[in-house]
Amino acid sequence: MARLPWPEYFLNITRLVAERSTCRRRKVGALAVKDRRILATGYNGSPRGLRDCLEIGSCLRAELGIPSGQRHELCRGLHAEQNVIIQAAVHGVSLEGSEIYCTHQPCLICAKMLINCGVQAVRYAAAYPDPLSEEMFAEAGIVLMPFTSPADALSPDQDRAAG
Repeated sequence: MARLPWPEYFLNITRLVAERSTCRRRKVGALAVKDRRILATGYNGSPRGLRDCLEIGSCLRAELGIPSGQRHELCRGLHAEQNVIIQAAVHGVSLEGSEIYCTHQPCLICAKMLINCGVQAVRYAAAYPDPLSEEMFAEAGIVLMPFTSPADALSPDQDRAAG
């Protein structure tokens, strides 16, 4: 039996991290890795100590019919990539030169933050079409890589409704 390749290993962990999400619309996980070592993890959800959408029982963006990728400021939650950055900062871990694994392609806001952290690459399993995010990663020289093997694709139950 062959060993699981590193990218699939990290993607599987990222999917497990996403299961901690408290978002009612989409479960997203992220992982920062450097030299095959996990530096930090993150999932989408409300700031520490605040009620999340599962506790409240509703999602303001869903109630207002806001499409995916718009009006992020109306969400109680932080994105998984933002939580990776915050966790690294809280624990004094630099993300410079790291690789980020995500269940979903980062949005523009997260792309800008990851660029400023000095990450070198971002791997993601599910597309989240954001042309400006893709353009900024390219301009910054950060490799943006979708997983391409059929085994790497998210199953339909892991890819939640747009969030």
